[in-house]
Formats: sequence, structure tokens, C-alpha cells
Amino acid sequence: MTAELVEIPGYIAGTWTIDAVHSDVSFVVRHMMVSKVRGSFGAFEGEFVTGADPLQSQVTATVDLSSINTNNAQRDEHIRSADFFETEKYPTMTYRSTGVRREGDDFYLDGELTLKDVTKHVPLKLEIGGFGPDGYLPDPASGARAGFTATGEINRIDFNVTFNSPIPGGVALSEKVQLILEIEGALKERA
Repeated sequence: MTAELVEIPGYIAGTWTIDAVHSDVSFVVRHMMVSKVRGSFGAFEGEFVTGADPLQSQVTATVDLSSINTNNAQRDEHIRSADFFETEKYPTMTYRSTGVRREGDDFYLDGELTLKDVTKHVPLKLEIGGFGPDGYLPDPASGARAGFTATGEINRIDFNVTFNSPIPGGVALSEKVQLILEIEGALKERA
């Protein structure tokens, strides 16, 4: 199984810094039971280590919750309030991986998400975007790059994000929140 992973074109074992300029941390939540609202976070940082055995790779990341953007300033302020994130008391959300596993043709990143001082196991389905070599065009001075997409789902109630408003036939916000991460890393050090 590992030999197949190592044959990823251009695979590089090493330590990578998440490039926030070329990455995206976003979410989707059902609104009024009829549509979906999307949002993202503008400030985050992290590092991942791609192991010689890719199944031994690791990730750590921190998201600044006050950097939320749902394209509506009033809604963003409400989400920062005690009704939702309570960013004055809990300014960040963190993720720390605990393992990488393969199920059939799919790969999963297992890890612990901490939000509002609650830590829960949150697996993310992992798609390997690829590895770019050192000095690629248009910037020949740039270092190697690696890209991944990770998707998952949480129940916000599990993290004490419980605000809701009843509406006829349901509630204003779903408890389930989809997570979508588009991550590009810049090679810091080869293994």
C-alpha cells in the first residue's frame, strides 16, 4: 500500500508551510432549510509534514475565527458574538492530525478539531492535488509546492455552537456544517 503512495508523481517528503495566499478554509451551512450559505476564514496558518511513508504524514493548523467572511458584515459580527464563536473568549480554532489512512481508493486524514475549548475527532477526506518541483515557472526562484483538498462535516452543536431560531417547519440553521479546505504548501525543509 505505501509503495503505491510513494509513486505519486513528484512526491516530496518534508516539512511544508501552509501558503494562506493560495489556500482556502471555508464552510457551508444550510439556511432556512432551503438554501446554503457559504463562508470562509481570511486568516489561518499551519504546517504539514509529508513522511517518507505518506501514511505517517502530519498536519497542524490554526484558524483566526474573527477573520470570518460570509459576504455580509452584519452576519459576520453575529457569528463572532457569544451566540456562535464567542471570538473574544475563543479567538482560534485548531486542527491536529492523528493519522492518515486509506480506505479503498480514498484517503482520510484523522484528527482533532478544537473549537470553543471542545475537542472532537473529525476525519477529513483527502484528495492529493499534486507536488510541484522547485523553481517552476512563472517564478523560477520559488520552492516546491504541494496541494491537497480536504472535506468533512461537523455537527456544530458538538462544539457548543448552539444558536438557532425556530421557523415554521424547522429551524433557521442546520446543525451540520460542511468543511472544505483547499491547501497549498510551500516546502520549508526536505526530509
